[in-house]
Amino acid sequence: MKSAKHLGAVLTSALLVAMSVPTAQAKSDSVLFSSTPPVIDGVANDAAWKGGDWHEMTSLMWGSAPESGDFSGRYKLRWNKDALYLLAEIQDDHLSDTYANPLERYWDDDCLEIFIDADASGGDHLNNYNAFAYHLALDNQVVDIGPNEAGEAVPQLYNDHVENKWQRDISAPHKIHWEAAVRVFDDSYQHGKDNSPVTLKEGMTLGFMLAYCDADGGDREHFLGSHEITPVNGDKNLGYKDASVFGKVKLTK
Repeated sequence: MKSAKHLGAVLTSALLVAMSVPTAQAKSDSVLFSSTPPVIDGVANDAAWKGGDWHEMTSLMWGSAPESGDFSGRYKLRWNKDALYLLAEIQDDHLSDTYANPLERYWDDDCLEIFIDADASGGDHLNNYNAFAYHLALDNQVVDIGPNEAGEAVPQLYNDHVENKWQRDISAPHKIHWEAAVRVFDDSYQHGKDNSPVTLKEGMTLGFMLAYCDADGGDREHFLGSHEITPVNGDKNLGYKDASVFGKVKLTK
């Protein structure tokens, strides 16, 4: 009886301690601060990524829904004053980079797509820099459509906006860990000019969405993302041109 009472006291004490320790989990619409940013190397062992605050990528934006062995994905976010940091964990049984030119049909290659709106204002961003839809290619190049110096909205590289790298796990099921550091630019951005990123601060709200283009040895077959989109005339593939379909995340400490 004495040992049972002792065990009960120990368990009660442990429970009280656990309840008093704040968890490192973010709400679905918040992003945790990290004083030490993760190293962008495709190895998800940084202290910044500790915590169970995974968010799923299950919303179908285009094409058919894949089987879980074909594609599944989830992600975490962190921030400091310099950048928004992303860790995506991807299960993809076939990686495809059909088009060698990074500006040609990049959406028909496997790629991770990060949608960012610096002031969460929403609206059109196909012909301006109100927001960005960064396509992170398998060769780590970053593509979006935006006005060039002549004012023409065309696909261009934005490699200086997003540092990113991915690696596959050596053990089955050989998941991909894709890390990125996103420098956030607002609508004053001018391509080819000297631009300064936004300094991120606690309490700021960003428009954000994440998606993955899954192409199994050819053109894109599946397109899944982090936020459900209300279709317009049956079309859910709206994020590349309309920031109003992004979700919103708040930077917290």
